[in-house]
Parts: sequence; structure tokens; C-alpha cells
Amino acid sequence: MGKTNLALNLGYALYKANHSVMLMDCDIGLANLDILLGLVPEKNIHDLLQPGIAPRDVILHIEKNGFDFLPAASGIPDLLEMDEDLQSILFEKMNVMLGAYDFLLLDLGAGISKTVLSFTAITHERIVVITPEPTSLTDGYAMIKVMNSEYGIKNFHIVVNQVASQDEGKRSFERLSAACQKFLGLTVQYLGFIRSDPAMPEAVVRQVPLLKLSPKSAAARDILALAVKLKRMRGERLPLLAEQNVLQNFPVNNVE
Repeated sequence: MGKTNLALNLGYALYKANHSVMLMDCDIGLANLDILLGLVPEKNIHDLLQPGIAPRDVILHIEKNGFDFLPAASGIPDLLEMDEDLQSILFEKMNVMLGAYDFLLLDLGAGISKTVLSFTAITHERIVVITPEPTSLTDGYAMIKVMNSEYGIKNFHIVVNQVASQDEGKRSFERLSAACQKFLGLTVQYLGFIRSDPAMPEAVVRQVPLLKLSPKSAAARDILALAVKLKRMRGERLPLLAEQNVLQNFPVNNVE
């Protein structure tokens, strides 16, 4: 299971916990949330950049009353490396959406492109998804290093995906955490792990969230545990969010 499935299923878990959720596909290069959902969007984030197009014209409803989806556009050159003007237009229109949702989950593309970094920088919390493979740990460290050095960001939450056991997840996190502490002087937070699960491919084929198709599967239980932590984090932030008049944002960045 990759970061897009994690974003989808976290959103579904929070929705079932009576939170309103916006799932925004920000993987401009390889957008595929619509495929996982079995949807064929008429408009997408590229249309949102056009004059006269409001978020309500683009948003699709995954479930009634509170679980919505903003589709991305794949392979459009001017979105892959958005300049400051395009970013300003998009972020200004995005701000209109924030007051309507308890959670805004941004499913970001892999890597450290300008667009990925820009989306990451505007959020309150960042989830970096890694796997136990050494290459994934290296990529995760690189993402954190760039965000820290270029934007001064210090709060990162780590999820270790596709693990065989809880112990493997913890060991992988500890290796990444040690590198961040030694070379960046940065403490990253362990959000949790997700076990490899044969139920996930079936959910992908059926184009249904895993938590809806197989809510008692191992990976579903792990995702529910992550959702509980996100709810707690939001609760701790509410006084600050009230002062800022914005809502919690959780991007999910994949470095697999």
C-alpha cells in the first residue's frame, strides 16, 4: 500500500469518526486517487487555476455529508513546476475551502520538486511515508533535510509502510530518526506503522477504500490507530487554530 491509499483510508477513517474531510490530490505528475475511487472527474486542480472556476465547481463527493475530493491533473507541465503566480492563485482559492472541513489531507507526489515543497510548506503537519528499504530511508531523510534547510520546518511525523511487524516499523523509524538527530539536529516523531496486507490489492481492484471493504484487516487496524492519533493532534491544536482561523492540514508525502 502506497501513500495515496494511506491518504484515502485515513480520510475515510476520519469521516467515519464524524469529521468532515477534504482529500486533495496534489500528485500532479501521477494523479491516481480518482482511479482508486472509480471516479471520472470532469474538472481538476488545473481548472481551478482558471478565472471564474471556484472549488465547488471541481470538488467531488466520495461519501455524503462530509467526505470530499479535489482531483489532480496528470502530466501538465505548468503544474509540475508551478511559478509563484500560479501558486498564489491556487492557494488563494484553496483558502476558501478550509473553513468547511475539519481535516484537509493533501496527497503529495514523491520527491522534492518545487510544487511538492510549496504544498508541504503551507501545511500544519507533515507525514513522511517510508518503507524499511535503505533507499526509502535515504529519500525520507533527503525530503526532511530540504524542508528543514529551505523552509525552516521542524515538525515531521513518520509512518513506516509495508512492514512485516511492529518491531520492523520501529527499527526503521529509529534509523531515520538517528540520522535526522545526528546530521540535522532535528527530532522527528513516530506516528506509527502499517503492515503489508493481502487485502489491500483486492481493495485497489475493487476501487473501494480498504477500511470500507475489509475494516478488520491488519492494515485497516493500523490505519485506524493512525487516525486516532491525528484526531488527538487536531484536538491539541484547536486553541491555536481558533486564533489563526484556519483548520488542520495533513499532507502525506511518499518517499517509497
